[in-house]
Amino acid sequence: MDTNILMESGTNELEVLEFTIGGNHYGINVAKVREIVPYHVVTPIPNSHRCVEGIFMPRDLMITVINLANVINAQNSEDPKQDMFIITNFNKLNVAFHVHKVIGIHRVSWADIITPDRTISTAETAIATGIVKIEGKLIIILDFERIVSDINPETGLKVSDVERLSHRERNDSPILIAEDSPLLTKLIVDSLHKAGYSDVTPCENGQIAWNMLQEMREQGTYKDKVKCVITDIEMPLMDGHRLTKLIKEDEKLKSIPVVIFSSLIDDQMRAKGEKLGADVQLSKPEIGLLVSEIDKLLMK
Repeated sequence: MDTNILMESGTNELEVLEFTIGGNHYGINVAKVREIVPYHVVTPIPNSHRCVEGIFMPRDLMITVINLANVINAQNSEDPKQDMFIITNFNKLNVAFHVHKVIGIHRVSWADIITPDRTISTAETAIATGIVKIEGKLIIILDFERIVSDINPETGLKVSDVERLSHRERNDSPILIAEDSPLLTKLIVDSLHKAGYSDVTPCENGQIAWNMLQEMREQGTYKDKVKCVITDIEMPLMDGHRLTKLIKEDEKLKSIPVVIFSSLIDDQMRAKGEKLGADVQLSKPEIGLLVSEIDKLLMK
């Protein structure tokens, strides 16, 4: 299946790859998908996590395989030979996810994606980033970064990189963050606080951040209340690319530096971000580098 679908930047749309596990429907952002291949027999790894099925090597590239049925506590397929591997790339990692059936690709708006409420799962346990209704079916979009980091925390934010910055002088420059993951929001905010940045305002998605910026612009306070915006790309209601586009097309707000901090940063995404006017783009594990880049932007 061809996943190389060209998307215009900043339209607040995404491509969702629909797949099934145990008869239920799930989704992944196509931007994370490198390839979809038939099931391969894998080599098990001794003493590995229960969700790690093993490894295989297509074209001399070793890839870890995660069994998504084990992750979501669903029944495994009766005939795995009919199953599929979705090979992904995010956070500079190549990981294959074992699914039962791949249905197809849908183009949807982030505005149509609903954030699961706390009656479904807590911030500490959630592995669903959103739910979207397509052709009468509810498709749960899974948090693949969370799944991988739960298996191996070293693949997440490298918060240890910030420890060496913990004795810096206090900096009151106000920073606005758009990030939908409560866990990542806390880690980013805590890291910035450790680095001396005391005035950090988190927003659950790009729409909330944009509403705040519009209000500040109307009140004439944006120059004092926001010195830098940090945004994820994947977020319900409004994604980070759309937020960046709106900021950089606004005559008053365009001077505010925008940092895209996302697990999706690759050559293609970097080109999109540059076209939209992003000042800096970083992959999510690089929290220490994020602090350094904010330092540079605020010094300017």
